[in-house]
Amino acid sequence: MSLQEIGPDTTMEEILRAYPSAKIGLFQRYHIGGCASCGYQPTDTLAEVRCTHNIVESLDAVIACIRQSQEVEAQLHIRPAEVAALQREEQVRLLDVRSPQEWEAAHIRGAQLVTVALTFEALDSWPKDTPVVLYSNHGRRSLDKASYFRAYGLTNVKSMDGGLTAWLAEVGPVVPLSLR
Repeated sequence: MSLQEIGPDTTMEEILRAYPSAKIGLFQRYHIGGCASCGYQPTDTLAEVRCTHNIVESLDAVIACIRQSQEVEAQLHIRPAEVAALQREEQVRLLDVRSPQEWEAAHIRGAQLVTVALTFEALDSWPKDTPVVLYSNHGRRSLDKASYFRAYGLTNVKSMDGGLTAWLAEVGPVVPLSLR
């Protein structure tokens, strides 16, 4: 789908199929699509989404956001080896976005499990430029959470590519030493 093909009647499903990163770009720019209260249906048109979420910017501005979303998402990625280097230098807050059960099975040494309380602490009291890296099992959930933190003001947030699986393959052991 090209820029000329996106119009007010284009559905969100069509947009997300052509621009998978649009979910992240739209959430970071307009705070839409991140949860049930700010979400949209795949069948909603771009015009409906703009109206429902009171987006006053022009249609062209929203389309530009969609087209630039891949660059926005690219800023969120970091490789496990880079994370390990930052961790050795004690220059990063490493956050695990998985469930408590997944955390108990295995996690990276020095990481903190993301809870609601920790999320509010980070958003409310951490310096906005605090280096933060989030991870999940494969990197998808952490990418969504990194986008959330970035949208709410933290400026130095990354998602570890490939998650815990990539860490095990590229860096080494976790606590405990194996995934169950």
